[in-house]
Amino acid sequence: MPASHDKCIITAALAGAATMKHQNENVPYTTEEFITEIVKCHEAGASIVHIHARDPENGLPTADLEILGKIVEGARKETDIILNLSTAIGIGATPDQRISVVEEFKPEMASLNTATMNFAVGDWKEHSILFEMVFQNTFEMLVRYARAMKEAGTKPELEIYDMGGLYNVLFVRPQDVFVEPLHFQFVWGVLGGMPFSTRNFAMFMDTIPEDATFSSCGVGPAQFWGAFHAAVNGGHIRVGLEDNIWLSKGRLAEGSWEQVRKATEIIKLADREVATPAEAREMLGLKSAK
Repeated sequence: MPASHDKCIITAALAGAATMKHQNENVPYTTEEFITEIVKCHEAGASIVHIHARDPENGLPTADLEILGKIVEGARKETDIILNLSTAIGIGATPDQRISVVEEFKPEMASLNTATMNFAVGDWKEHSILFEMVFQNTFEMLVRYARAMKEAGTKPELEIYDMGGLYNVLFVRPQDVFVEPLHFQFVWGVLGGMPFSTRNFAMFMDTIPEDATFSSCGVGPAQFWGAFHAAVNGGHIRVGLEDNIWLSKGRLAEGSWEQVRKATEIIKLADREVATPAEAREMLGLKSAK
């Protein structure tokens, strides 16, 4: 069994690479929108924000470090929240661009994807594919990115879409490339990865190292299904418009901050407390914010 804590950490994933304003108008595009949302998420109970920068003109994900830098600067100025920068970025980002966010900003945390996979959007009624790509995350990239994060003092958030990614991590772990103890994020419901189920959740829990921590992240309804399981099993919770545009069935979220507020209610029902950024830093063994 993984490490357990009385405090539960909430991460807010603000935009991602795919969710657009025509789906939910509260998805941030501009620097000002990002900073406003970060402050709201912080006030609602989030200790961590996960950031994919967007081109403010068209809302598409961007690898432009200047755009990301303004968001990072604003977030650090306005809050003490932990910044978790994406090394996925979006379609078309090169391996060098993806790791450049760590090399440039040396954030406290960054996502580290663990396996190459089919990544698709599907019509679940017709069972047809609307969009698909191969999300490339080779062993070479896994080791290279892990080493870059270790050098930067950045804690990797190991993104686990299926058991293959988890076993990839365990295979290369003896190379001493990761910042330890390991922190995993179980990602549920991506077409090409694993769906959420209690059995799949238990399988992940039974396989990760005993001293590891974990967070649950789910697409659509799997967001809160996973959150409930994490809350009562000593894990942590990720919410946000990157993964789910709804607060509840038929009710669009007014922002990632509103999902954070719902996550705090789930945590309280589990008889746990919401972790502050300072407490989250201690629990995850992070370096101090700069």
